[in-house]
Amino acid sequence: MPHATQHADVATAQLDSALRGGPFHVALRAAIAARGLPLQRVQHHLSRHGVKVGVTSLSYWQQGARRPQRPESLRAVRALEEILQLPEESLIRLLSEADAETSERPPAGRSYRAHLAASGVLDGLLAELGYPAPDGGVHTLGHHERIRIGPGRELAGRESHLIVRAHHDGVDRFVAVHHGDPGCVPARMSVRALENCRTGRVRTHQETGVLVTELLFDTRLRAGDTHLFRYGVEDGTAGVSREYVRGFGTAGGQYALQVRFDAAALPVRCHRFTQHSPAAPRGGRQELALSGQHRSVHLVEPRIRSGMLGIGWDWE
Repeated sequence: MPHATQHADVATAQLDSALRGGPFHVALRAAIAARGLPLQRVQHHLSRHGVKVGVTSLSYWQQGARRPQRPESLRAVRALEEILQLPEESLIRLLSEADAETSERPPAGRSYRAHLAASGVLDGLLAELGYPAPDGGVHTLGHHERIRIGPGRELAGRESHLIVRAHHDGVDRFVAVHHGDPGCVPARMSVRALENCRTGRVRTHQETGVLVTELLFDTRLRAGDTHLFRYGVEDGTAGVSREYVRGFGTAGGQYALQVRFDAAALPVRCHRFTQHSPAAPRGGRQELALSGQHRSVHLVEPRIRSGMLGIGWDWE
């Protein structure tokens, strides 16, 4: 019993500190931990308040991979203050401070725009397609992503090879998301179903360069079943590309990213980097050597952690 009391005291102290200094996701995580509620119970309490939020979205919020922005999400935050027995406006205040901070920070290219400004838009597009959570009922066991940089230094396209496992019965599709570079035209992009899938509905948002598409399987997976499929996105609608970033809301399987350059457009240097959240500073920088014959660089993560991972390059 003394150990339980000591643990509760530590959790309460961490919560008090997080509510004073933030950031939002740390305070939310500390509040949930202090109350000892699993995310499924938090979701249940929210539904009783008339607010519908997926467990995956809650996980993203407390990991800092996504921030509540839509009106429905902000209603959820106010409900969370009551459910988690927090002072009124405590979480909302931290959100407002974070928004003010990022609005004063100049955009840092693709990662800032695509992963921060587009986060609320992505939620809306997923909801429009009827997906309460971005995972669509599957866990990703492996993801090999190939990026092509064209002769004009543009993001010409990408191809994804995925292995997924269903975590409930009846899964028969996957929702794929593509973030274009600044100035891209999502309506001019095209999606190619390459193996073990076919394209379904497509939604785009011009201002943030987001394309969302369904990839339909020819079978209904049962819980525990695996599925392997490939798809590609033809882009080439923006200007000079300087990096490619992939965000992860939760821990997952293996991820490999390969960037291949056209012979007419070779960078002078390349590097990999990590980022805990869109508003966090970048770290984990490591130079990558460009292979001569295949003009490519790559990275491999045996097991993904929540956050962001990418490859950047410099032109002359």
